[in-house]
Amino acid sequence: MEKTPSGTSVGVDDPYEHAGVCDHLTDEGRCRFAFEHPEQDRAFARERREDDPQFACPVASPDADWDWDDCPHFRSRAGAGDAECARCGLEERLLAHDDERPLLEEHHLSYAASGETLAHEITVYLCRWCHSKVHGSWARVDDDVNPDPDAIAEREQRRGREQREAAFETARERFEDER
Repeated sequence: MEKTPSGTSVGVDDPYEHAGVCDHLTDEGRCRFAFEHPEQDRAFARERREDDPQFACPVASPDADWDWDDCPHFRSRAGAGDAECARCGLEERLLAHDDERPLLEEHHLSYAASGETLAHEITVYLCRWCHSKVHGSWARVDDDVNPDPDAIAEREQRRGREQREAAFETARERFEDER
């Protein structure tokens, strides 16, 4: 199993099995990294432009001979559409104007070897409870588990507060106590 620099487990054998598409891939199949940041890797940007003037992604193109792990700038981070724990399925509950600790945390599946720079950033969301289990034991990201009872309780407390905030009260009901 993959490990962090401090030696704790990340909960997967192959991070690429859990990666989505590259964050730099546009809807048109272009490499946003090569097009918008050519100064960061001039040789890569030049190769993309020479292969295709529209900066086609070498992995996503129909005649691709690359895999995601072949691309030096591949990055797949958990996004807003992934608002549930990859392990237990607990959904995030955020309240507006509230600075409580989120239920979900971004969990890195790939780390650089000692002294190296991180080549590919691959993350998923894990709830706080699963995150601690993955780093603190033999738990795996792809285990089929139910949410921890404490996680459900925290989510339901937030859900209750959310419903109370959204409840309709007439002005008379709101200001009745002030009279």
